[in-house]
Amino acid sequence: MSKQNYSLTIGWLYPELMSTYGDRGNIIVLQKRCAWRNIQTEIVAIDQNTTDKQLKTVDLLFGGGSQDREQEIVMRNLHKKKKVIKELIERDVPALFVCGAPQLLGISYEPAEGKRIDGLGIFDMVTKHPGNDKPRLIGNVVAETTISAITAQLVGFENHGGRTYLGRTAHPFAKIITGHGNNGEDGTEGVMYKNAIGCYLHGPLLPKNPQIADYLITRAMEVKYKKQITLEPLDDAVETKAQETIISRL
Repeated sequence: MSKQNYSLTIGWLYPELMSTYGDRGNIIVLQKRCAWRNIQTEIVAIDQNTTDKQLKTVDLLFGGGSQDREQEIVMRNLHKKKKVIKELIERDVPALFVCGAPQLLGISYEPAEGKRIDGLGIFDMVTKHPGNDKPRLIGNVVAETTISAITAQLVGFENHGGRTYLGRTAHPFAKIITGHGNNGEDGTEGVMYKNAIGCYLHGPLLPKNPQIADYLITRAMEVKYKKQITLEPLDDAVETKAQETIISRL
């Protein structure tokens, strides 16, 4: 990558309401891996006070997990931003949505109690909670993904009650090797549309899988600057060893 002054604006969806499982770690990783390459970052909280004009400046979107009550609160406001969020994703702005966030971008979410929540319909998927008498899907996960022509194994931790089912036009983000994934039935983990990733992988995801962080950064830079970008390599020996250790244990 040349010495041009690069910068990225990262939009964080409702950080006060949707950061239940330590997903702030994903933001920290994006910031640090950019800073180590002299890429300036600005983190913008996307909430009820955010205007469409502000949202349109975002180069990369992130949304974390939440409980059912918070999801319902967020959804009421998020529908007002549907047009702009859809425009961003349709023009290939990369995004990472974890746990509750991709549920809101699906067609619908049916909580254990209360009414069905209509999502934004960006991901062709539905999520249903089977009821409190059914076990949550909890535990360490190993999955395999092919992203940007590279096949890689991922590790993470899942903790969700809802079961997600992909529609005909949806593509899974990864294939489950160990763990439950979207629903514990079909071996899929997450969803991917254009450069937007939805998944159930906590841990958080990006510290355990820095290659996904670099994919998001690279694609954000390429979309913003309209040219091919090659990031300077970083020393990920510790992260790689940790990943290999988890995989070997599972």
